[in-house]
Amino acid sequence: MSFPGPPAPSRLRRVVDPLLQAVVDLIYPRLCCVCKVPLDDGRPGWFCKVCADELPLMEPPYCKVCGEFYDGAFTNEFRCMNCDGRRLEFEFAVAACRAEGVVREMIHQFKYERRLQLRAPLATLLSRTLQDPRLADENLAAWALVPVPLHRSRELDREFNQSWELCVRLSGLTGIPAIQALSRMRETDSQASLDRDERLKNLRGAFALRKTRPWEEKVTLQGRRILLVDDVFTTGATTSECARVLRREGGAEKVVVITVARG
Repeated sequence: MSFPGPPAPSRLRRVVDPLLQAVVDLIYPRLCCVCKVPLDDGRPGWFCKVCADELPLMEPPYCKVCGEFYDGAFTNEFRCMNCDGRRLEFEFAVAACRAEGVVREMIHQFKYERRLQLRAPLATLLSRTLQDPRLADENLAAWALVPVPLHRSRELDREFNQSWELCVRLSGLTGIPAIQALSRMRETDSQASLDRDERLKNLRGAFALRKTRPWEEKVTLQGRRILLVDDVFTTGATTSECARVLRREGGAEKVVVITVARG
């Protein structure tokens, strides 16, 4: 696995940035993004030790396709019952955490309470997915980050698309380019009461390739490898339909789904 990482700071910024950060930390002490305890122990990152220890990080065993976590003594890769006999349009999905505890609360506050300051720690968690062994031999600099889109009415109501915000932050951390390649053409009925085949049918035609505006640089997906980004992976119906459009209409070679959490 390789990617360029964030751009190297200039010589001036290497001197000035630590001084500015020290002043900011003095005026506005760094706090744990979960419990608000001051991070006065020199810990890097966004979490105090207690909250960091409570993060429900995704660890094996989990389904090799959808990433669903299982308790048990599995020693080999396996495909779960949810994926068995089901055609999914992405290669595999990998999540950084289980959608539990502090991570679930952070995502909820980010999406529904507009706590945009949480996009940075959530993107840092999301970057853990790039350590997946199946991406180890990939030159991720040649890939692209693509967000799952919101319908325009939903995005106007929320005032942002959480998946795009995560893409932008992850791009800043890794140097992998982020592009808005998809549009959501229509809202869909609630998926809660539908079985898996009905969910896929409900989403058919809900997504399309995004049209490039006149002032935007045209980006081709032909032959590209895509990291499809969302905050939470649940059934995989939405991401599978997005992957179908990226591959069959956009010509993408491969789509891998990465999310902060697995529901």
